[in-house]
Amino acid sequence: MGYYIVIGIFTLISMYVSYMLKSKFTKYSKTRLANNMSGKEIAEQMLADNGIYDVKVISTPGSLTDHYNPSNKTVNLSETVYFERNAAAAAVAAHECGHAVQHAVGYSWLNLRSKLVPMVNISSKMSMWLIMGGIFLMATSGNQIVLALGVAAFAVTTLFAFITLPVEYDASNRALKWLRERNIVQSGELAMSKDALKWAARTYVVAAIGSLAQLVYFASMLMGNRD
Repeated sequence: MGYYIVIGIFTLISMYVSYMLKSKFTKYSKTRLANNMSGKEIAEQMLADNGIYDVKVISTPGSLTDHYNPSNKTVNLSETVYFERNAAAAAVAAHECGHAVQHAVGYSWLNLRSKLVPMVNISSKMSMWLIMGGIFLMATSGNQIVLALGVAAFAVTTLFAFITLPVEYDASNRALKWLRERNIVQSGELAMSKDALKWAARTYVVAAIGSLAQLVYFASMLMGNRD
């Protein structure tokens, strides 16, 4: 019962933050930039200003699907960001280019996050199966090994979630600094961009805290049984 309460609480919080994020982006998408630059043009300008010429800016399907891919050096912008010319698009385009800048300068947290990706891909697929199977085995035979493996695998995904936080916040800080210093956006537009990125960052915060809460719950089950 305790697990479902934890999941329920963080699901509601996540839904609220997601709703606010979409609401902010919808609102700020209605504010056309004074300079009339598209998300694509802003991204290309930020890359050039940082001396990055080996990263391509491409369009990707979907909404809020924007991301930087370090493996093939592409800034992937959703169609609503790639083609649009508003404060929300400016914020997202610059943020994703912030990741490209991190990659170019060897930002330590991004490097650590990238190194963990292969491990996380495996642990994220196996952790819940191990935990559920481990709980069953512990209840029926007292065997704790499988649950311990599941908790360890889940801990890797939780660590990854927390390492993601400084990566995301730093990318936003780089984006906002560039937007301000290069006068890409006016003061009112900058405030909108900052607010949009703030809510985007909160989705990662909620995910990280939610993952930690689950980890603590599973670990307490394991330790409680040992006691």
